[in-house]
Amino acid sequence: MNTPPSTNALQQQAEASRYALLLDWGTRVGVVALFLSFAAYLTGLLSPHVPLEDLPGLWNLPVGEFLQRTDTPTGWGWLALAHKGDMANLIGIALLAGCSLAPLLGLIPLYLKRRDHAYAAICFLVAAVVLLAASGVLTGGH
Repeated sequence: MNTPPSTNALQQQAEASRYALLLDWGTRVGVVALFLSFAAYLTGLLSPHVPLEDLPGLWNLPVGEFLQRTDTPTGWGWLALAHKGDMANLIGIALLAGCSLAPLLGLIPLYLKRRDHAYAAICFLVAAVVLLAASGVLTGGH
């Protein structure tokens, strides 16, 4: 004899389903962005920031010198070069790295509706940590 699922089990199922749905869509968007940016680079649709013929002479350089010689920015400076074929792939990487943010924020309304303020706060704090880490504020002088 099957017993009906408890209210708590149904709430957990709703939370898990929302989290999984948002995470699934986030990863799909990130992978599509990676694929499209790579295809645009391969086909020449987007010209590279560093010409392909210059790369063999630059590969053996220390990172600081490489960045200086190629005029490549650090941190979020790559956004200014996102229209370049060799930098556009960073859009997909950033989307994949941050795709847990939307599911975490998507859980907050469910927890608040349930008056589960502790879990809502935890989701908010984890999202804040993800944003803080992505901001580059805590780079330690690098």
